[in-house]
Amino acid sequence: MPAQEDLLFGKIAVTNKLADEAQVRKYLATMEKSGDEGLGKLLLENSLISASDYQRISARVKQMVEQGAKEASEEAAGEAPGEDKAESRKAFGKIPPASGPGVTVAQLEEMDFSHLAGGPIDDYLVEARKVGASDFHFQVDSPPFMRLHGSIVYLKHPALSAEDTQARIEETLNEFELKTFKEKNDLDFCYVKDHGRYRASALRQRKGIDAIFRIIPNKIPTLSELHLPEVLAKFTKYRQGIVLITGPAGSGKTATMTALLDIVNREQNDHIVTVEDPIEYIIPSRNCNVNQRHVEVHTETYASALRSAMRSDPDYICVGEMRDLDTVAMAITAAETGHLVFGTLHTTNATRSVDRIIDVFPPKEQEQIRAMVSESIRGVISQQLLPREDGLGREPALEIMDATPAVANMIRERKTFQLQSVLQTGTKKGMCTMDDSILELLRKKIITRETAQFHAEIKDRFT
Repeated sequence: MPAQEDLLFGKIAVTNKLADEAQVRKYLATMEKSGDEGLGKLLLENSLISASDYQRISARVKQMVEQGAKEASEEAAGEAPGEDKAESRKAFGKIPPASGPGVTVAQLEEMDFSHLAGGPIDDYLVEARKVGASDFHFQVDSPPFMRLHGSIVYLKHPALSAEDTQARIEETLNEFELKTFKEKNDLDFCYVKDHGRYRASALRQRKGIDAIFRIIPNKIPTLSELHLPEVLAKFTKYRQGIVLITGPAGSGKTATMTALLDIVNREQNDHIVTVEDPIEYIIPSRNCNVNQRHVEVHTETYASALRSAMRSDPDYICVGEMRDLDTVAMAITAAETGHLVFGTLHTTNATRSVDRIIDVFPPKEQEQIRAMVSESIRGVISQQLLPREDGLGREPALEIMDATPAVANMIRERKTFQLQSVLQTGTKKGMCTMDDSILELLRKKIITRETAQFHAEIKDRFT
């Protein structure tokens, strides 16, 4: 019978598509007959996994075995495994498992990436994708580094020279992109290879050229995979209006918007137009026809793309970022003329999101815009990603606002400061405040009290 460690190692390898189930079964059977020990070593020796894969999975298996032993000892001592956690799970439901390959920041800090020095950026991106990083940075006078679970982790690797970064970054650009970068010294672009898709940004700074790559998952996520409530699907059922998805940079706004668009794509027979800079997730046409446009490549600006989109018979319009007055004005116009618009903003709650939309306009126009927004807004989803207590990822905390008649009246009457009270009393309709969402994560023991207090609006509530 294979050891528990080998079974866990095989399961993780199959889950992360490093080996298929048939291969794992074959080597487990080989071990039983020959008495060999260590499935991981067999997979490594037969080149099915890399040395860094072996190191990472072994660390994860050790952690899982130690956790199991701890719970077993608690039970033997007459205690339920983690009594506080058991009570929390009973009261609030099952704690969702961490998404991704399950690598902690501490484990990544111990991995050695020096063997990649001098190689193409693709090799680093493959490793970044394997460990579940959200971003990879290639910077002058610094070792390469990744953002994992919201934290920056410098890799064990020699510092990069200006010559290193320039040569490697220019290799990722096509002729048009390289020409644009040399003219402007800044470039946002999509980098697409066999191993995946990346939203990239190249820039020139005082020491040389840097590049940052946002890792785009290879499949469109569902709401459940993002640990988001299914109640958000209600925002796809409207036929016109505007839905705002807001939060700080890196909080998963694009993933949430894509998950909602995928629901539309599967359940409706409509026309979807997206305007992004650059295009992140590729959304194949299913029941809907989907057109995706990259600003400055397929169109000049967000505003011009929206103006064009309204002439192309769309039902749903997705705006990658509502960053200026022209874009916001065109989005509101589109919402008022019979389209459902999804847009993102860098704001931290529902109240600030509504105020930001209105404050973009000159004072003399704000009364008219306030009336238009009160009639066209359908909802606001504000989100943050909070680090998990187990160190294996981040968990979303949400503020959800439905555009009820009371909400519309508050917006029209300049009483947006009272919107929080509507969210608190609208739980039966699926609404919630950010602090209530954070409190539930704390009660489930998914996050620590320190994390809850740091991210909360009313911090005294978590002392």
